[in-house]
Amino acid sequence: MLKGKTVVLGVTGSIAAYKIANLTSMLKKLQCDVHVIMTRHAVNFINPITFETLTGHKCLVDTFDRNFNYNIEHVALGERADVVMVAPASANIIGKLAGGIADDMLTTTFLACTCKKIIAPAMNTNMFHNAIVQDNIEKLKRFDIEIVEPETGLLACNAVGSGRLPSEEVLLEYILKAIHLDKDLEGKRVLVTAGATQEAIDPVRYITNHSTGKMGYAIARIAMHRGADVTLVSGPASIAPPMCVRVVNVVSAADMFEAVKELAPESDIIIKAAAVADYTPVEHHSEKIKKSAGGTVLELERTQDILSYLGRNRKEGQVICGFSMETENLIENSKRKLQEKNVDLIVANNLKVEGAGFGGDTNVVTLIMKDRIEELPCMTKEQVAQAILDVIVKK
Repeated sequence: MLKGKTVVLGVTGSIAAYKIANLTSMLKKLQCDVHVIMTRHAVNFINPITFETLTGHKCLVDTFDRNFNYNIEHVALGERADVVMVAPASANIIGKLAGGIADDMLTTTFLACTCKKIIAPAMNTNMFHNAIVQDNIEKLKRFDIEIVEPETGLLACNAVGSGRLPSEEVLLEYILKAIHLDKDLEGKRVLVTAGATQEAIDPVRYITNHSTGKMGYAIARIAMHRGADVTLVSGPASIAPPMCVRVVNVVSAADMFEAVKELAPESDIIIKAAAVADYTPVEHHSEKIKKSAGGTVLELERTQDILSYLGRNRKEGQVICGFSMETENLIENSKRKLQEKNVDLIVANNLKVEGAGFGGDTNVVTLIMKDRIEELPCMTKEQVAQAILDVIVKK
């Protein structure tokens, strides 16, 4: 995934330094070239040999260490790096970088880098909320340095509050966001709907479907990695939404329609991947459930057709993508949907094909456009998301 990419990790004196060993390992598994620079205080918490074993590179600590290649190391790394992340970042290193101080290998390399820069603070909660530290953080933000907000919880000093370094998975996601994919959607506002809606019958029961939201969540994540400003409107889902996207949680089809109606005018690209219920009970009360000889019968009415609304009310230049889930006549039904709904792309999904449908990590789809049809093999849902966005970018 990250073959050919170079990541520089800066480690400072914090008990959370141990997390960076696992982050380094995760990056190496993605075929990334990783270089680690440590402050002198950091070596008291984790041995440089750990990082040298994981990366295959000398772990740099001393600016005047002569045991490296002839190239001026902080300049050479600054030129090669695709992203530099300082994690954990102490109050001391944050103050130095905010003041432009370069008095060790980490600070000199950081200032020599012209690539994307990320800082993940980790410290005592009182230190983190100190006005001086907060002012330094705001200063770094003004220079387009991304700050990973610390988590709140029990800290190593036994205090409870904000200041804890996020998990390795969170740190990795920030790195992937920076360098995983080309930023061909930068400046675009993307609206994605995902998950299943729930239509209440009474306070206990509801009508829904088997959608897990995985496909829509994958689209939102990949769009974010490609630089888009992503808003995800999600029905109830059992999986965690992607990081670094705005999430609007809804329950019913009516909730989703109202959210989409409000957000659509400001969106450049809209992808309706949600499996919205077609019907809702007329009255959400148990006494409205009718009994018949054949069993229980509900009074139902159609829910608002979100995709049709979007097609009727699209703004100039807006790209709209919908999904079609069929068990027969896949191409014909999807072509008709493309025309009737007035959209640019229909992602047709045959639920009878192995590897497709709800719940799994793969999908088998056919992309239906006005001028062509493209059948895709069985792919991961993130690969399908890539293919969908590739088509949309060319619109």
